[in-house]
Amino acid sequence: MSDFLIYEQDEHVVTLTMNAPDSRNALSYDGQYAEFVEVCQRINADMSVRAVVLTGAGSAFCAGGNVKGMRERASGDHWTPFQAREFYRNGIQHIPLALYDLEVPTIAAVNGPAIGAGCDLTCMCDIRIASEKARFAESFVRLGIIPGDGGAFLLQKVVGISKAAEMTFTGDQIDAGEALACGLVSKVVAPDALMPEARALAGRIAANPPHALRMAKRLMRESQHARLDTVLQMSAAYQALAHHTADHAEAVEAFFEKRAPVFKGS
Repeated sequence: MSDFLIYEQDEHVVTLTMNAPDSRNALSYDGQYAEFVEVCQRINADMSVRAVVLTGAGSAFCAGGNVKGMRERASGDHWTPFQAREFYRNGIQHIPLALYDLEVPTIAAVNGPAIGAGCDLTCMCDIRIASEKARFAESFVRLGIIPGDGGAFLLQKVVGISKAAEMTFTGDQIDAGEALACGLVSKVVAPDALMPEARALAGRIAANPPHALRMAKRLMRESQHARLDTVLQMSAAYQALAHHTADHAEAVEAFFEKRAPVFKGS
């Protein structure tokens, strides 16, 4: 296991910081992939966690893949196509699967460039807030490769087919203003306001009942590919569970008593 991710919890909010500023938080080795899986499993099992903020240390959010490693593999003849396939399936692809199945709402606090896999990493989160210094690029084509980490699935769900196609086929970089305009991020703030803004949003999310939060997120995930009647069936089942929680009863009583509710996750 690496020490790539710094895990910090403040009440019900976890902040995950990618901590390899010298490499601009590039994703390049198995320890990093395993660490994402481990922290997502840890969070899913911990009902005290209600929201997650993901950010990067240093000047970049995430520079994407390791181009040095690509150069070494491209110059050698020891890497077969089947080995390359397994490299992705058993490597970086563990990250989108882990983050996509994370049960609590996630916020990407994009402090700087999010390039290639870094751009896709932001799309694995539910909400994206950008510093004015943030930059985004679906840049794989410029290296003669394709989005191997789920970007073809994720990006078009965030920005729509046309903009995702433009970004994927050109590899062009866009700034924070254009990211806001196309819906890639929901807010752009000054660099020193990024983490306070992200944590404040996480706090507003975390103020809500944890069971309802997790079920609402699962419904949103399933709604991306399921039929309406299937989602309605799931919604009825989840609503039945929600109605029988102590947090629901607390919310109703607090409403009538005109006070702030206190949710305990029960």
